[in-house]
Amino acid sequence: FLVRMLITAIALWLAALVVPGMYLAGFGTVLGAALVLGIVNAFVRPIVVLLTLPLTIVTLGLFLLVVNAMMLGLVSAMFSGFSISGFWSAIFGAIFVSFFSWLGSAFIGSNGRYEVMVVRRD
Repeated sequence: FLVRMLITAIALWLAALVVPGMYLAGFGTVLGAALVLGIVNAFVRPIVVLLTLPLTIVTLGLFLLVVNAMMLGLVSAMFSGFSISGFWSAIFGAIFVSFFSWLGSAFIGSNGRYEVMVVRRD
């Protein structure tokens, strides 16, 4: 859990550096936002995804970007040091955070440890 939270925190910090309109005040805010984003994604996001399933099907899954942006906006509403200036900043921030969280999680296994795959040639 802590490794995944750290990956999310790094992704949020990088997104705040790259995405215009996304602002994080400090290290404590980054860690707190990553923790709350993990909790929101675990409990609130599945309910929202289920409620918006018809719209997600009609848009061939693209509406999930909006759902991710809404979750990021919800987290930013909870922290005074974390702000997102508009819809497009939330969309690009959600894409950025999702991509880098996925990329970071690809390097750790299901048990949360760094895994290296070795290919043998016989």
